[in-house]
Amino acid sequence: MTQHVSPSLVLIPETAPFNEDQRAWLSGYFAALLGPAVSGATALAPGDAPATGPKLADNDDAPWHDPSVPIGDRMEMAKDRPEPQKLMAAMAQQDCGQCGYNCADYANAIFLKNEARLNLCQPGGKETLRMLKKLDEEFGAAGGAPAAPKAHDDAPKAAADLGPLGYCRENPVEALFLSRRRLNDPGGEKETWHIEIGLDGTPIQYEVGDSLGLFPANAPALVDAVIAELGARPERVIGEKTLREHLLINYALGAAPDNLYQLLSLLTSGAARKKAQALASGEDPDGDAAYLDVLGALHKFPGARPDAEVFLEALDELQPRLYSISSSPKMDVGRVSLTVDAVRYNHRSRLRLGVASTHLGERLPEQTKVKVYLQKAHGFGLPADLSKDVIMCGPGTGIAPFRAFLRERAATQAPGRNWLFYGHQRQASDFFYKDELNKLKDDKVLTRLSLAWSRDGTEKTYVQDRMRENGAELWKWLEGGAHFYVCGDAKRMAKDVERAIIDVAAQFGGKSPEDAVAYLAALKKAGRYQADVY
Repeated sequence: MTQHVSPSLVLIPETAPFNEDQRAWLSGYFAALLGPAVSGATALAPGDAPATGPKLADNDDAPWHDPSVPIGDRMEMAKDRPEPQKLMAAMAQQDCGQCGYNCADYANAIFLKNEARLNLCQPGGKETLRMLKKLDEEFGAAGGAPAAPKAHDDAPKAAADLGPLGYCRENPVEALFLSRRRLNDPGGEKETWHIEIGLDGTPIQYEVGDSLGLFPANAPALVDAVIAELGARPERVIGEKTLREHLLINYALGAAPDNLYQLLSLLTSGAARKKAQALASGEDPDGDAAYLDVLGALHKFPGARPDAEVFLEALDELQPRLYSISSSPKMDVGRVSLTVDAVRYNHRSRLRLGVASTHLGERLPEQTKVKVYLQKAHGFGLPADLSKDVIMCGPGTGIAPFRAFLRERAATQAPGRNWLFYGHQRQASDFFYKDELNKLKDDKVLTRLSLAWSRDGTEKTYVQDRMRENGAELWKWLEGGAHFYVCGDAKRMAKDVERAIIDVAAQFGGKSPEDAVAYLAALKKAGRYQADVY
């Protein structure tokens, strides 16, 4: 993790989303702790807090920093570590940036009382939130921080709390939603869209590898169903918005939060109260907790109908969603593109929708403004040396950043070779950007294209299988200095790809199992293995 020395000789991560005022505050915080002793002192080692305080979390000193490790195992790894590192272990370990931080910086911000919100880790969900609350009770990591305002508190944030316009979730800009184009051909089981958003008139300037944060809106039909179930008036004004407006854009109606169950328990009695209390504490008395959204929770406790304003206070705020950018600023001037799976599924006769994905895929009219911000990549980008070879592994929508990479390599006429491993269910319906990729091959930009289709044959074939089949050539590329990239599912696919690299190093590099694992670790340390996982 890149770091620099602050004026007070304390290292603060450059990747932390702190503005200058916040950096100055942190420097002052450390200087106050160190007192006169800082005069003429050397800089603190990365991740270290002052001598009087515990060591801060740092990605380079985190054996639990692996999104495939369950939270229980991560907490066990961190059990003897200082408080900030325990907080980090509770995060989802994806460094996805959805919270506005990377995992270590979010943990440090909570510990330093610079961040009061404990529910920002979107991929960690309830697991992370519950663990952070537990840790807060144990050592008061966020106990002295001011309570975060609810979304219907319309008081503006102080300027010092906002990053540059368009470059943080607290200070987004409006961009123009230009178009959507479906990528699946007929016969595909999924619905995937190529989304174009215009950046003209915004300050956003991105690089390949970055992500775009987007603020979605809930489906109006779901909002109306929740209001009807509450027995409330949609036009009731709370703060400066109506109840319906709040539920459309301010509050999450997905997984029912613990606070809602706690509220419902106060409005019920007997067995229903016990059930609501069990759900609030993370138990699953009826085996349906994973499927209970806000409307489902109201259905489950039909006798409990809170006041609308109290109901809002029990909900989580609607969080922005991050999408890997699939365009190149050098080739796609003034616009940014995304590759988005529209999430839809049925549960107990109810159609359930992904909030942002269906907002982009069907509800948002073209030529409409949408709030967005740029999330800079944390160690995920093309090598500065254009002559370096690049190996990319991105099944499904994981192809997004690699479409951007290839367009960038074409625009810069990079002499390095490019190899893409891509896969999905069926070649006939799910070969995203087929014509583009074939043209890139014809133009000698894409040197090799290895395809894997999991539903076309009697046996399922995945990208990691193609890696092993091409192991001899893959090893030559790696030994020749190639950079390897993976994008996609953090808990399964990315780990399977890592395992395939280890197997290739053992089989074709003649390495022992231990040395093969060490080889992958060395690639990561050198910045030659980079992941954009979710």
